[in-house]
Amino acid sequence: MPLTIQQLNAAPAAEAVALLEGVYEHSPWVAERALAARPFRSLAHLKLAMVQVLQRASSDEQIGLIRVHPELAGKAMESNTLTAESTNEQGKAGLTNCTPEEFAHIRGLNKAYGDKFGFPFILAVRGPRGTGLAKREIIATFERRLHHHPSFELGEALRNIHRIAEIRLDDKFGRDLTLGNDVWDWQEQLSVHTDPGYAELGQLTVTYLTDAHRACAAQISGWMRECGFDTVHIDAVGNVVGRYEGSTPDAKALLTGSHYDTVRNGGKYDGRLGIFVPMACVRELKKQNRRLPFAFEVVGFAEEEGQRYKATFLGSGALIGHFDNAWLDQQDADGVTMRDAMAHAGLKPEDIPKIQRDPSKYLGFVEVHIEQGPVLTELDYPLGIVTSINGSVRYVGEVIGMASHAGTTPMDRRRDAAAATAELILFAEQRAAKDGDSVATVGMLQVPNGSINVVPGACRFSLDIRAPNNEQRDRLVDDILAALKEICERRSVRYTLEETMRAAAAPSDAAWQQRWEKAVDALGIPLFRMPSGAGHDAMKLHEVMPQAMLFVRGINSGISHNPLESSTNDDIQLAVEAFQLLLDGIGPPPFLAHFV
Repeated sequence: MPLTIQQLNAAPAAEAVALLEGVYEHSPWVAERALAARPFRSLAHLKLAMVQVLQRASSDEQIGLIRVHPELAGKAMESNTLTAESTNEQGKAGLTNCTPEEFAHIRGLNKAYGDKFGFPFILAVRGPRGTGLAKREIIATFERRLHHHPSFELGEALRNIHRIAEIRLDDKFGRDLTLGNDVWDWQEQLSVHTDPGYAELGQLTVTYLTDAHRACAAQISGWMRECGFDTVHIDAVGNVVGRYEGSTPDAKALLTGSHYDTVRNGGKYDGRLGIFVPMACVRELKKQNRRLPFAFEVVGFAEEEGQRYKATFLGSGALIGHFDNAWLDQQDADGVTMRDAMAHAGLKPEDIPKIQRDPSKYLGFVEVHIEQGPVLTELDYPLGIVTSINGSVRYVGEVIGMASHAGTTPMDRRRDAAAATAELILFAEQRAAKDGDSVATVGMLQVPNGSINVVPGACRFSLDIRAPNNEQRDRLVDDILAALKEICERRSVRYTLEETMRAAAAPSDAAWQQRWEKAVDALGIPLFRMPSGAGHDAMKLHEVMPQAMLFVRGINSGISHNPLESSTNDDIQLAVEAFQLLLDGIGPPPFLAHFV
């Protein structure tokens, strides 16, 4: 019989430690200290208590825990001295059945890694789905992480140890991850659709109204029907809309969703997680023949990233009446206009005004999204409450100095445009850091016609500035632009600057944020509130109705807009459960019993 939280809470200390044997390799002290946090409210609470023991542990204890782990496909495996847990995990990954060549390569990687870091390479080889990584994925991860900085890799090792422990706890407690597994699988299955030129490279790229994009829409539509939505359709801009009616006719609706387009060579979870999590909720409601006191509308937004055409938030913007007809004449890189792309997809631009929503008929908009950053994973929190979507301003500029001979121009006589821009970059970095939650980035930098022996006469740059509220953003902008002026005057150079984008911050609605907080708290997870540095469809809906977001932790240090973007079935399961609790108004729904 699986262990239960109730049994663990009631067991005497020594027995409780024995019940958790093997969760952390050869390290019962982790369980001993974590048990001080009893009674545990849920399995998620227990997991976090054990994580926090490691966070509070000394450096020697952390390194010691890493060192008691066996090398992957190492000597312990060859001599059959692995623990039962490690044998099972390495076996699921196929490491117990390596070819001589694979063994030799992994031995070499183990030696190189140990020489550099002083501890063995740790990887949760059962992976984000819990079913085992392929050997090629393991080797590729090994090779990639060899290049990490030692302090960063120490964190990665501990995070992988926690994931190993999480999977072992799931096994002990018989954790039902069906919902998380299904959502994870949907994302993987949808990723087979990718634009030409990228499929051949094994890269995911889905841009607006390409064949791959339309295939995604068709796939999502089919899954929505299977889940039990009452109506499913693709609207005039390509949004996939599923609606699950409420218990009373003409009830107001709760709107949710996210986008299914991607950046070029992007990840499988950005946007799409926010479509599939509520779809899983509808499927469960349908199975239970339950209706909510409000309608539930899930939208897969057709476009958010602005990759094929210069029109971001096209899908969510159309729902609030913000579709610019001038976009129809934009051309993509192949000269295809948006108008022609729509005609090819069977969409009619004249129907776009008809899809605008009446905000009075909606309760609000909520969105689930992968964090796209390292904060949650470094804290080891599975979910985060979004307090605001940052306001932003973007500029493109150029510093103009004087090109001159690098060998004959004295250092105190130079008008170096690149050096002035470099000083601006450092100032922007330091000034944004003073706010804690502001960011400033120079992402593009170019010295036109640069030469190794010429003092740069010009330097082009971009500037992206973001903060959780407009006032904080504007103070940051003022300080950075004042610094640019001062730097250029002091260095006897001049500059040009053009504002290319300005977006207002979108603070979360207090009532809806509190609903997310109650849902997360009900799962036994500490509340962590954070701003969103990235833009989301929620910031468009924010213009006409209340909105609030839930973040889900990503793995691989939370990387996003990258093929390494991913999340675990455990964290996705928690996201679905939190959404179910939100929908039920934090009451005791009949499906809650198996959550703990």
